[in-house]
Amino acid sequence: MSGDAHVVRLSDAVVLSGGFPLLSGVDLELAPGTLSVVTGANGAGKTSLLRLLAGLVPLTTGSGTVAGVDLVEGDLRQLRRRVGWLGHEGSFYGDLSVRENLVFCARALARPLGEIDDVVHSVGLDHRIDTTTRQLSAGQRRRLGLAWLLLRRPELWLLDEPYASLDDAGRTFFDGLLGDVVAGGATVVVSAHDPLRSSALHPRTFTLAGGRIVDVA
Repeated sequence: MSGDAHVVRLSDAVVLSGGFPLLSGVDLELAPGTLSVVTGANGAGKTSLLRLLAGLVPLTTGSGTVAGVDLVEGDLRQLRRRVGWLGHEGSFYGDLSVRENLVFCARALARPLGEIDDVVHSVGLDHRIDTTTRQLSAGQRRRLGLAWLLLRRPELWLLDEPYASLDDAGRTFFDGLLGDVVAGGATVVVSAHDPLRSSALHPRTFTLAGGRIVDVA
């Protein structure tokens, strides 16, 4: 880990795909233990920004570090071990139960299997722990993804539209979980079409348009 006080530092970050700019000059600094929300219309660059921070797309021009890893010259495999990415689709085995999927994850991460019941309880899936993933609702699969992140304990959480498919109770639960994660010292970045409903979370809100940050609140 570098001595940089910021978990994320981007300067004039540009990401191209087939010559098309997904990000067109982003400047961003995020400190540890903070919650940020990236808003904007479809195509504004929200997912591209999160994927850049996760080490899933390369930085074309500009500079940046994430979790102490240089996005140009650093080992992006090391970065991917230090961040937790939750996209629209979780990468779980549909024929395995919630418990079996998390056992697989825990063994891959060298985490104690005894933590599984705790994280399943934390995300409210106790009653589904022996249900196969393909039988879960979309909202329940979101909760399983959160359980996986709780097992991983990343220092940077990257959540792409996490409120999608969640009902009001699920969104309220999710707000509480975010508060706990940030209070524990992790940095969280959430993409969303609109600002978070819970003012108690006190997030910074970055609005993207045309692959650039056009407003900060």
